[in-house]
Amino acid sequence: MIQVIPSIAIRKGKVIKMRKGDPSSEKSYDENPLDLARRFEDHGIDVVHLVDLDGAEKGRPVNWHVLEAIAGHTNLKIDFTGGISTDGDISKAYEFGAAYITAASIAVTDPELFASWIVSYGREKMTLGADVVDIKTKELLYRGWRQKTKLTLFEHLEYFYSRGLKYVKSTDVSRDGVLEGPAFDFYQEILTAFPEISVLASGGVRGVDDIKKLNDMGIFAVIFGKAYYEGVLNLKELEQFLVRKQA
Repeated sequence: MIQVIPSIAIRKGKVIKMRKGDPSSEKSYDENPLDLARRFEDHGIDVVHLVDLDGAEKGRPVNWHVLEAIAGHTNLKIDFTGGISTDGDISKAYEFGAAYITAASIAVTDPELFASWIVSYGREKMTLGADVVDIKTKELLYRGWRQKTKLTLFEHLEYFYSRGLKYVKSTDVSRDGVLEGPAFDFYQEILTAFPEISVLASGGVRGVDDIKKLNDMGIFAVIFGKAYYEGVLNLKELEQFLVRKQA
């Protein structure tokens, strides 16, 4: 059964969402991150994806207090991401309550370091964030989606797969925050090329039918945000995917 993971993206203390990664489209929501996390937990969710957008842009985590608050006042497992670039960042993230780490920019700028983390911290705890600007070229974006590289997703995956990578979170940025449906063909390409990698799909989810289709494809997890914040997807609808925890 696919795992459903809500995303909480933080900038300057506010829960926000953008369209296609464009900062000018940023919309903030009148939500306290901790209250939001508690609501997710109350509905049977057990993992949240906490995105430190300030950290992603600065190249070092900033919103430690949000991580600490959610970890300290819920039993949620937190996948923390945004600016992780040193062993010290990882140690601090675990100290403040993260269960998992997703790192993206450092895997582009210092692939050997990220590969060493897969070994030293364990492949179950480390997810590669690999988001693309276009699913045709598959060129990667990094540093909070502000910078682009000619490095392609499959080149990137091949390098880390041979070094023990188990999890990859990949977003088609052109679909992020626009509620037009996930890039199903794109995810199928990844599954076909790397059948041993567990894929976390992110971007474009409109509702339960999209999640069902990703589940049928064999996607490990889906990360959603905009659909919930805009009231298109409600938490009650997700209960069918939470039977493992309820059993």
